[in-house]
Amino acid sequence: MKKLILLMSMAMLAGCSTYAVDRYSISADNVTALRALGDIKINVGEFTSTKPNLREVNCRAVGPIKTPDGDSFAHFIQEAFIDELQIAELYSTTAPVTITGNLDHIGLSSMSGRWDLTLTVNSTNGQSVSASDSYSYTTSFFGETACNQAAQSLMPAVQNVISKVITNPDFAGLVK
Repeated sequence: MKKLILLMSMAMLAGCSTYAVDRYSISADNVTALRALGDIKINVGEFTSTKPNLREVNCRAVGPIKTPDGDSFAHFIQEAFIDELQIAELYSTTAPVTITGNLDHIGLSSMSGRWDLTLTVNSTNGQSVSASDSYSYTTSFFGETACNQAAQSLMPAVQNVISKVITNPDFAGLVK
């Protein structure tokens, strides 16, 4: 009986951790690329994901990785686009063109230290641009450390996939 109580107590204390992604921070390179588009205004509509309402990615057997506010990863990327456009002074809710997006793929390998993202951005003018990025980061053999590093690495991975979308030569036609 004592062993059973001890095992149950250990199981309850073990639990799993939840790892929060850092809040999005704009990229100076992305803002510069957006400003190069000239004097245009862009609205941002809803971003979805192929896996609807995906709010967490499991990291080993240690615990899930989630966005800072528990929103979906697609919404996290939507807000990132808005932040970048606001700082570039291109965002307007009354713009003649609205972009929406779909997070086609989000994958994590905490063993090799890599986030894989594929994003498609669509315009109300009928055009679209897709981009993929594999963002590598330093990982660890230890699950707790590896998952914490994975969570900290999603924000720069999102910066990179946004960069690939907005520096795509077809993006200018998407927003004009």
